[in-house]
Amino acid sequence: MTNSRKYDSIIVGAGHAGVEASLALARAGYEILLLTMSLDSIAKMSCNPAIGGLAKGHMVREIDALGGEMGRAADATGIQFRMLNRSKGPAVWAPRAQADKKQYSLYMRRAVEREPNIDLKQGEAAEILIKNGACYGIVTKDQEVIFSQTVILTTGTFLQGLIHIGDVNFPGGRGGEQPAVGLSASLRNHGIELIRFKTGTPPRLQAASIDWDKTEEQKGDDPPLPFSFRTEKLFVDQLSCYLTYTNEKTHDWIRKNLHRSPLYAGKITGAGPRYCPSIEDKVVKFSDKARHQIYLEPEGRDTDEIYVNGLSTSLPEDVQYEVVHSILGLENAKFIRLAYAIEYDCAPPTQLKHSLETKKIENLFLAGQINCTSGYEEAASQGLMAGLNVIQKLRRRPAFVLDRSEAYIGVLIDDLVTRGTQEPYRMFTSRAEFRLLLRQDNADERLTKYGFEFGLIESEHFEKFREKSKRIKEEIVRLKSTRFENGTLDRFLKRPEISYQDLIQREMHSTSLSNEDIVHVENEIKYDGYISRQLAEVKRFKKVEQKQIPNHIDYSNIAGMSREAKEKLSKLKPFSLGQAARIPGISPCDLSLLAVFMEKNARSYVSRETQ
Repeated sequence: MTNSRKYDSIIVGAGHAGVEASLALARAGYEILLLTMSLDSIAKMSCNPAIGGLAKGHMVREIDALGGEMGRAADATGIQFRMLNRSKGPAVWAPRAQADKKQYSLYMRRAVEREPNIDLKQGEAAEILIKNGACYGIVTKDQEVIFSQTVILTTGTFLQGLIHIGDVNFPGGRGGEQPAVGLSASLRNHGIELIRFKTGTPPRLQAASIDWDKTEEQKGDDPPLPFSFRTEKLFVDQLSCYLTYTNEKTHDWIRKNLHRSPLYAGKITGAGPRYCPSIEDKVVKFSDKARHQIYLEPEGRDTDEIYVNGLSTSLPEDVQYEVVHSILGLENAKFIRLAYAIEYDCAPPTQLKHSLETKKIENLFLAGQINCTSGYEEAASQGLMAGLNVIQKLRRRPAFVLDRSEAYIGVLIDDLVTRGTQEPYRMFTSRAEFRLLLRQDNADERLTKYGFEFGLIESEHFEKFREKSKRIKEEIVRLKSTRFENGTLDRFLKRPEISYQDLIQREMHSTSLSNEDIVHVENEIKYDGYISRQLAEVKRFKKVEQKQIPNHIDYSNIAGMSREAKEKLSKLKPFSLGQAARIPGISPCDLSLLAVFMEKNARSYVSRETQ
């Protein structure tokens, strides 16, 4: 059976990546098919009930500035909002929201259903269609042939998914859902390499069975700050989270039963996330610690289900009971869902261009956990960027690539396609060289112009953004030009013990700026010297990035270059000297030889590129 309609793009998978890709394309005017294995699982928060956090919150604000939906969804469905790391510098301040899981998924489903250019269909992709090295559609498990100009795969943890609980394992894309079993073979048949990764989730407990008096309450910020630059103010009755800890009794139960953990018994072969380890890994690898934090997080307003953050495990059911009941406040806790680990197929991202199009197959894009990442925010970022690059391809325009000095999203994608990863990739502020420029408060300054150019940012909001930018610039000029007895106000504000509010309280200054504007102004003033130095570093960075490597270069002809460098450069095909320098194993000597070789052969390469 052949579908009579030809789409501009087919998006396979309606998780966080698939939804962002679909909405971007549809809002830009293209006809989209969004194929999902379950209409009830659109943008499902299958693990923790939160959006944002360290570095992840930066990416959510970047998604929003580009015209994505995740920030607005978090604002609409959030039940607690906090700005993390306030005691540290502004580069690492990070917004985080607890979300109502069901409401978040419903919000995203409504967003998709409201778009007239999206056909939403329940089904499973079993095969990609390839002709002359280009993808032109898919075949479903029901043997329906569907044609399109492009395809974006956002399959999450569903490719050959296998769930583990102690000695028991069974196929599943996540708890209660079936895996995707045909697409892996199709990808391999067309030359896409796949590997096995592993992730996991903790148990869910019944709220009424927890002794909350034995735990520490964690309240939200008052007032709560929104994620989206398009949300003017939040009106939300916030729910609290609660903190407790493991103890030596907990750790003893885990040590005694390590042989029953599929992770330590050798039944799980996939690499797991280093920075979100299971409780087994924590006890073994951090044996010097007497306790580990456990956060008890509500999964929504209308559910009794509590997410036990910090207790991810694949131990057997009976051991899970003993471990949970050994923790203060959880002695009589009742289980709603068991914890489990899941193995799945994913594609090493070095097979991708920076546009997230595969190098081997034209018109085929990969986004989300299929690219060896973890986390809702990393997935949504990739989905949006894949959607924007499909727009560029359909418009016959160059790829849209954010560099490492522009956005955490740029750092994410460059790390993936240049360096690859041996474990599920998670974003951290430490991964960004220019993090003082990539603050969460200035994401709109950096990226709103792009969202507007793609047609994803409304004219009304863009005008408000321009007015805000003007206000901030004028205020900075005013502070620099207003003198008092010991100098200018900006110099006084640079003192560590002085805040913008101090200027107002001392009647040295007055303003009508919003709190968000004030934070932006204060950060620009206080860190002016550091920002100037980073801008100079960015200038040098861009100079190297602009030295593009010709497509047809033959690295085997570069005399003196190491064999490892030749092999890696030939495989990864970096687009610039800057990207080549970031490939593991490429030495400064290799880079110098490459630069000299390019210079000597510049004329012949220009001739070949123009033929």
